[in-house]
Amino acid sequence: MKVLVIGRGGREHAIVSSLKKSSKVSEIYCAPGNGGMEKDAICLPIIETDFKGLVEVVTKYGIDLTIVGPENPLLAGIVDYFKEHNLAIIGPNQAAARIEGSKSYAKELMKKYRIPTGDYQVFESKEEAINYVMGKGTPIVIKADGLAAGKGVTVAYDLDQAIRAIDEIMGEKVFGEAGNKIVIEEYLAGEELTVMAFVDGTTVLPMEPAQDYKAIFDGNKGPNTGGMGSYSPVSQLKQDLLNEIYHSILKPITVGMAKEGHPFKGILYAGLMITEKGPKVIEFNARMGDPETQVVLPRLKTDLLEVFLAIVNNQLENIKLEWDDKAAVCVIMSSKGYPGEYSTGMPIIMENIQRSDTQIFFAGVKKVGEQLVTSGGRVLGVTALAPSIKAAREKAYQGVNQIQFTGAYYRQDIADKR
Repeated sequence: MKVLVIGRGGREHAIVSSLKKSSKVSEIYCAPGNGGMEKDAICLPIIETDFKGLVEVVTKYGIDLTIVGPENPLLAGIVDYFKEHNLAIIGPNQAAARIEGSKSYAKELMKKYRIPTGDYQVFESKEEAINYVMGKGTPIVIKADGLAAGKGVTVAYDLDQAIRAIDEIMGEKVFGEAGNKIVIEEYLAGEELTVMAFVDGTTVLPMEPAQDYKAIFDGNKGPNTGGMGSYSPVSQLKQDLLNEIYHSILKPITVGMAKEGHPFKGILYAGLMITEKGPKVIEFNARMGDPETQVVLPRLKTDLLEVFLAIVNNQLENIKLEWDDKAAVCVIMSSKGYPGEYSTGMPIIMENIQRSDTQIFFAGVKKVGEQLVTSGGRVLGVTALAPSIKAAREKAYQGVNQIQFTGAYYRQDIADKR
């Protein structure tokens, strides 16, 4: 089969890498991909939201299945567009993808179907939001309602920080229209982690859990990013807790969305906080996480193409997921200044990393001649597998140390003490 992966980041590179293991995959295309992915896929210069162009290449090259990596094309209705052209595609339709596109909508769904989450209020007025926070106190969580590339959330520990976050979102419009509404949530204390699941509208198959590191600096300090590293498995998440997550969160939201007339088909991402009162939802996403995908898929032993085909054909109940016992750790290397302003065009110098079970997943890179150079905030991720988290961590950082570019930055505490 010929497959197309839509996207350009490390998540998409990890999907491509996993699909390459399938004996049933004959060719892999990526649109638009990046310069570092060219050894694993045929990259096509078509942006993720050019639906007409994507359909044209799918038809031209006889591509059998398309997988959507990022959220923007999902929210823009790419699945609906492909289905209008009778083309097979993995991802929720526009209505179902709204679970990520609007945090207030997701909260309303969770409230309606009694899915555990923090208390919240929604505001369309900056003044009312500030008055609410002043009355409620801190710590408290401030979220832009719409998409903000993982950066629209502030955990405010004092009133000045909370008011500043509200003003940036609703006053300065740093996230554009995503900040027309704001969701203010109860601060949840506990252990944060991610559980992704394959969903075909009815059947839910949870993947192995992962934990990511959103803050830019060591010790989980500084502003949120798209993710600075991750690891899997999560030792503190025992099977009974995973069962609870399935029965109280993943299955009910799937049933609820079907009742709403918008069944979810694709990959459902649940960002969770394990509190003293059990697991609670921080957020839902309508696609795989980045960088969680970079540690979960390398551990998947089941043929990923078979899973995707089962989603298309509503046959996930026939799939049993098998996982490698090895642990995986991913360390993200970013450009200096990210998630704020940063420079690009820095040549990337890599020693030949020949260690077994170590992979580089490229993201913000492009090719200039034969030279890879930086082109984004998160440049690449180094993922290593080993018998333990500690050993995988050591191997990942060994890989990081063999890669250089001007201004390279990475956290040094990914998977520390695990």
